[in-house]
Amino acid sequence: MPKGFGESVRERREALRERDERYSVRQVALRIGVEPSFLSKVEREEVAPPSEAKIVALAQELGEDPDILLALAGKVSSDLQEAIRKRPELFASLIRELRTMPDRAVLRLVREVRDGRW
Repeated sequence: MPKGFGESVRERREALRERDERYSVRQVALRIGVEPSFLSKVEREEVAPPSEAKIVALAQELGEDPDILLALAGKVSSDLQEAIRKRPELFASLIRELRTMPDRAVLRLVREVRDGRW
């Protein structure tokens, strides 16, 4: 079973804390602007993940990809939401098709689009 948002955050933070005491729950929480008790509850998955802005700040603090943490939280970044809203039918169809493709095929498609070879 895949890890949830809180478990992933806790695991990453604790790994960083092994090398640097600045990654205690209290210190990370204060740097991202939430109460330490709230971050602790998030890590234990007792409360829902925080807002997009707090997740992005947490990702930056932990050296993680914000889109991955947002996805683990069941959220999509506002810039992606805007793109989807502009062409909802196209993006819905694309995502449904990609869902069953092997990872290597999806990565190849992403590279082709990014490099302009489509």
